[in-house]
Amino acid sequence: MKVTETFLKGCFVIEPTVFGDKRGRFFEVFNKKIFEEKTGLNIEFVQDNQSISQRGVLRGLHLQKGEHAQAKLVRVIQGKVLDVIVDVRKNSPTYGKHFSIELSEENNKQLFIPRGFLHGFSTLEDNTIFSYKCDNYYNKKAEDGVIYNDKALNIDWRLEKNEILISEKDKILTTFLEFRK
Repeated sequence: MKVTETFLKGCFVIEPTVFGDKRGRFFEVFNKKIFEEKTGLNIEFVQDNQSISQRGVLRGLHLQKGEHAQAKLVRVIQGKVLDVIVDVRKNSPTYGKHFSIELSEENNKQLFIPRGFLHGFSTLEDNTIFSYKCDNYYNKKAEDGVIYNDKALNIDWRLEKNEILISEKDKILTTFLEFRK
């Protein structure tokens, strides 16, 4: 398993070792011991979530605030997404910076996102299955987020404006400037 820290401290791209033969392929999705050795982090995941989306679906930018904040380990089981995170840790030197990565069933890459990050993804293929582990339970009252097309963040979601499918809830999220207050 290859683990590489991004320029956003505490965020890691994880690339499993894939074993393949004429029967198919096998890889270890998560190994707590190896994860701790390579990242120095002791994470206890308590909840697994999964979504299925068509091309053009954009989910985000979301986070859970306060005591309900969540670290996540995200991956794609089928299809392809552009996964995006934004550092909103107040004292971080990379506050307001974002990182994006393509996650797909072909590349098997995963992204570890620590607490204190907005998270979202755009679906680049039909019938994409997105899966993620969380280290804290979801709490509806702790939901927060920033509008996906915020000009201050200037995120390229790799979708045309007319093909974006977004929830009503995500259409009314605040701007990054308002979020910062």
